[in-house]
Amino acid sequence: MTEDRGELPPGLALSWGVLPVQRRGPKPALSIEQIVDTGIEFGDRDGFEAISLQRIAAHLGVTTNAMYRYVRSKEELIVLVHEKAVGLPPELPQGWRPAAIAWVDAQVKLYDDRPWLLDVPIRGAPVTPNLLRWVEAMLQALAETGLSQHDNLGCLMLLDGYARNYANLARQLGSSDNTPVQAEQVGRFLVPRLIDGNYPILTSMYTNQEYEDGLDDDLEFGLARILDGIEVLIAKQ
Repeated sequence: MTEDRGELPPGLALSWGVLPVQRRGPKPALSIEQIVDTGIEFGDRDGFEAISLQRIAAHLGVTTNAMYRYVRSKEELIVLVHEKAVGLPPELPQGWRPAAIAWVDAQVKLYDDRPWLLDVPIRGAPVTPNLLRWVEAMLQALAETGLSQHDNLGCLMLLDGYARNYANLARQLGSSDNTPVQAEQVGRFLVPRLIDGNYPILTSMYTNQEYEDGLDDDLEFGLARILDGIEVLIAKQ
């Protein structure tokens, strides 16, 4: 299907399979799918900054200028790469609460597999097919709460933000140079100073090994508190 993309946001028409109007000239040597797949490959291997028109063009054996026959800008490229890399959501279990847990867990796993997705700029509400499928899946699960669509959307945004923030923190901690031995050394250094400086709660947490540079069960704990809050909102109807 071909259509003039007009003034739509970059990548929107292409993400829905609407191709630009074909111009006269030689048959295109590449496909948008090849370009997007190469961008994902670079992101998976080298991170978000590696996804560029120049690098993809060199890899595919064409000039950078030739890339503009397929995508209008780097912004459009990123939209398409992000859309395909995110993929479709999992099938969610019955019940809004189990569904929410599965939905957040799936996002955290996605960011763990492809941490560069966290670096993709957020430009407004989701409008591409896969991203909207994630939204649709969670909204369908929340529909049983009896909350208004506005409140359900607010709950979804809260869950999405929690998943993203947790995944970003996990990535930063995962890239930390602190080893268990170093963490223990830090604890031994800090405890006497915490005692002398009158930090009784932190002193207790350090001596009980509850204050660590690890997330442990924090994902489940924080998510459970969010879901408890949603249950309170439901009960207020």
